[in-house]
Amino acid sequence: MNQSKALFRGAFILTIAALVTKILSAFYRIPFQNIVGDVGFYIYQQVYPFYGIAMVLATTGFPVVISKLYTEQKEAGDNGKPRLLLLGSFLYLQIFGFLCFLILYTGAQPIALLMNDPKLSILLRVVSIVFLTFPIVAVLRGYYQGNGDMVPTALSQVGEQIARVVTIIFLAYLFTRKGYSLYLVGGGAMFGSITGSIVSALILFTFLKFRKEWKQVGPKQRAAGSLKRETKWIFKELLFQGLTICISGMLMIFIQLGDSLNLYSLLVSNGTEESLAKSLKGIFDRGQPLIQLGTVAASSLSLSLVPLITSGRLKEQPGLLHQKIQLAMRISLVIGIGASAGLWAIIKPTNTMLFENGSGSSVLGVLSFVILFTSLISTMIAIMQGMGVLLFPALIVVLSFPIKYGLNLIFCPLFGIMGAAISTIITLFIINFLLYLKFKNLMNAPVFTIRFVRTILTAAIVMAGFLKGYLYLTNFLFLSHMEVRVGSAFQALSGVLLGGILFLVIVIRGKVFLVEDLAFFPFGSKLIRLLPRKGEGLRYEKN
Repeated sequence: MNQSKALFRGAFILTIAALVTKILSAFYRIPFQNIVGDVGFYIYQQVYPFYGIAMVLATTGFPVVISKLYTEQKEAGDNGKPRLLLLGSFLYLQIFGFLCFLILYTGAQPIALLMNDPKLSILLRVVSIVFLTFPIVAVLRGYYQGNGDMVPTALSQVGEQIARVVTIIFLAYLFTRKGYSLYLVGGGAMFGSITGSIVSALILFTFLKFRKEWKQVGPKQRAAGSLKRETKWIFKELLFQGLTICISGMLMIFIQLGDSLNLYSLLVSNGTEESLAKSLKGIFDRGQPLIQLGTVAASSLSLSLVPLITSGRLKEQPGLLHQKIQLAMRISLVIGIGASAGLWAIIKPTNTMLFENGSGSSVLGVLSFVILFTSLISTMIAIMQGMGVLLFPALIVVLSFPIKYGLNLIFCPLFGIMGAAISTIITLFIINFLLYLKFKNLMNAPVFTIRFVRTILTAAIVMAGFLKGYLYLTNFLFLSHMEVRVGSAFQALSGVLLGGILFLVIVIRGKVFLVEDLAFFPFGSKLIRLLPRKGEGLRYEKN
């Protein structure tokens, strides 16, 4: 029982840390764009996917696998093997990281030329340095997680993001005030990835020092011979388990990478002037923080159920397993549809509130439905991993890059940045469909009922219609007398509140959640009061 409590406590700590880092990662882009403008934002976002890859390597797959293997070696009773595992993992990851650094550093110019913007090469070289620092961070996080101590990992993640955000905003403001080139400003912003990784490593080393755990981490003397014997299985586990989990977490990075490599060049090759094309790509990239914030809201509740799903599988409780999986998917769909439809309805005032003007609002409105697809995809992948299915979701996620890249070639010449938004939605729909086919076979039972889907769609349509009417009415009555950005902020924030309440009331009154389901929601005890009374029935329908 104590072990189970420790598992959920650790999972809760890491979940909170992940939420904080994701929120910080989404929010800093807003003041950054306000400082550097759309062209400066384009420069930064062109290179961001390469940093995103390094961040996933240091945060998800490798630490998880190292912690799992470390725990197994400790339980086996051989005190030397856990140390060999850490040493072997570090050596392999350092070789892998050095190769990534070498490829990106030496290939910076060709990659920048592929993007049709040679000036981006300096930013790519700055980002390449992060691949040299991620191995030690991944190994130390794996070590602490293997000991059941999630606090050092959580603090290192939050500390890394805070240091990175502070560096980005400070250098962007300083360099812009001094009148430096936007590419130099972008290079300064990318330097934040280095300061963040250094701070993360320092936090982890500080725990080692004050807890005097150097001897538990460092290998024994004459470990080289033993390491040679152990090297194959360490390499195999890191390659197949670690890398597959990492790749599964790179979906939106692959999507952004596709846009980085060909969206700007396609705009230019189809007659758009270079500075305008950069500005248009920057406007398109405004969608990233909106998507990230929406996805965090939509997936955080459903992903919190994954430890319960893993526990149910290990304890061979099929009834509990099916119930929790179904609940996770229901929550993901409900919040995903609600967030997507709500953001679409109020996208123009939201765009103006956050980014100074309403440019590209129609494109961002299409991109708002990315929240729905990524919420479902991330939940399905997490559940599959909890059930021991690792390779299939990784392969499907890898497919997202060539699909997105190819669809851009078709749609961008026809529709510009709207074509890129359309290709993103189609790509995510295909990925979602392929994952759902596998997911349905694993479940061997329907995940959503017709009545459930009908109720959610009705709630989304009513909410969107209400919000469109609300915007029209507020514009007509008094917003013409207010400063544009202030009025937009009022519309966006009040729209979120009113639309969210309306959607939630319709969903709960529609009996799509039971009393025990609502216990997982914030303010669940208050939400239960919205349920129909006993005589009205509280069961899911099976049609």
